[in-house]
Amino acid sequence: MKLTIKDIRGNSQGELDVKFPIIENWKGSQAVHDVVVAYRAAQRSGTACTKTMGDVAGTGKKPWRQKGTGRARAGSFASPLWRGGGVVFGPKPRDFTKKVSKSTKQLALRKALSERLKAGDVVILDDLKLNSSKTKEFLGVLSALELKSTTLIVSPGVDRNLVLASRNVQNVELTTSDALNTYQILRFDKLVFIRGAFEKVEQRLIQN
Repeated sequence: MKLTIKDIRGNSQGELDVKFPIIENWKGSQAVHDVVVAYRAAQRSGTACTKTMGDVAGTGKKPWRQKGTGRARAGSFASPLWRGGGVVFGPKPRDFTKKVSKSTKQLALRKALSERLKAGDVVILDDLKLNSSKTKEFLGVLSALELKSTTLIVSPGVDRNLVLASRNVQNVELTTSDALNTYQILRFDKLVFIRGAFEKVEQRLIQN
């Protein structure tokens, strides 16, 4: 597969050969599902916490004597039956992360990127060097490339001007080739790779 390389004005600058093997069939669909589920589960904070009877502050004294009062028996002010008492089987802090093997992550990334390439949702830029950190200049690049929907920009490294210029733009996210994951590839309508970043991602997908 060949991809057209563009400059920041939208003009063609040649073609780029895709070096990693494109997945043409159904292979990898389950891997994509597993990786996305694991990614979203890892975003959960897992900090919900309720107090059991043993956690509720208060005296351990019996509210009233067992017999002779005409009232129901009561042994603790922290009873779950009472307002302010403990909670039965309530949530406690927990870790929601799921383990996914390295090979499964790589297969999922290759499958997701293959589908986006076949759909024509990937744009390759020769370079994306901004003269300043002004948002106006960055918006000019988006306009020249006709990027109006949600867009993920993948750079080979951290570029200060690019980070500052893009941080206030809605529906645009910036990441690096090393941090790129399957969920990001699926989430955005358009994927914009700086040429060096795409080559780094290819190296990730070629390695066994």
